[in-house]
Amino acid sequence: MELLFSYGTLQQKNVQIVNFGRELDGLKDTLSKYIVSNITITDERVIRESGKDVHLILRYTGNVGDEVTGTVFELSDNELTLADDYEVDDYKRVPAELKSGCICWIYAAKNT
Repeated sequence: MELLFSYGTLQQKNVQIVNFGRELDGLKDTLSKYIVSNITITDERVIRESGKDVHLILRYTGNVGDEVTGTVFELSDNELTLADDYEVDDYKRVPAELKSGCICWIYAAKNT
């Protein structure tokens, strides 16, 4: 199993059901040294599934005072691949350590 920190649309139950076939159970946690900003999505599938064309995107700052709250989900390897397919090319999946000490995957801005 893999751990994925979500701070945006992957927390939406409808997005989870469409992409994973189930609602995910997760735990709240916090990511340091990042901020969120907005990004306009043009992928019609992602807009349809999320119900919005403006999504959040993580940007690394390195500042320990910057924090983003979200939810950590446990996914199978296949579900993580499905999450990769959902995220558009502006995002990259990278490992990160959360305030709890949990090591997980995050989707951050590709050009950070």
